[in-house]
Amino acid sequence: MTGTAFSVSDDRPRAVAVAFGALMTALAAGAAEGIGRAVRGGDEFGATAAGLLPRLAIYLAVAAVALYMVRGSRVARAVLSVGVGVVGLVSLIIEPLAVLLSTDDFAALFAGLAPSSAVLAGCRTVHIVAVSIAIPAMFTPGAHRWFTQQR
Repeated sequence: MTGTAFSVSDDRPRAVAVAFGALMTALAAGAAEGIGRAVRGGDEFGATAAGLLPRLAIYLAVAAVALYMVRGSRVARAVLSVGVGVVGLVSLIIEPLAVLLSTDDFAALFAGLAPSSAVLAGCRTVHIVAVSIAIPAMFTPGAHRWFTQQR
């Protein structure tokens, strides 16, 4: 698999490969959460499943941009930084943060936590952590130097 996005070339810094891996992990966690929400939707499965289509389109676009990034595209790195690192991260954090800020009893939030909710929370957590690893990795000194030397 020499020369593919999944192999690390001699000149590509490890941080860029780490960023790519973290982005793919974030996409997988997001997809798992979306599917979990659709399955958990019960009677509203059709409506919830239809909500997966825009998310799928976004994830495919992010995967495509990540492939350009891992090949050295500075524009792709910038798009991922803003799209995933700012807009995406805010969209992941805003809902749980609003729930936490709206309660006076934190114990009550977790007392009746269903197993399916715990799995969804785990997926969301993995997604947030993966994005929090990917974006800084793209801007380490070695990665930054490599990106600036690319076409």
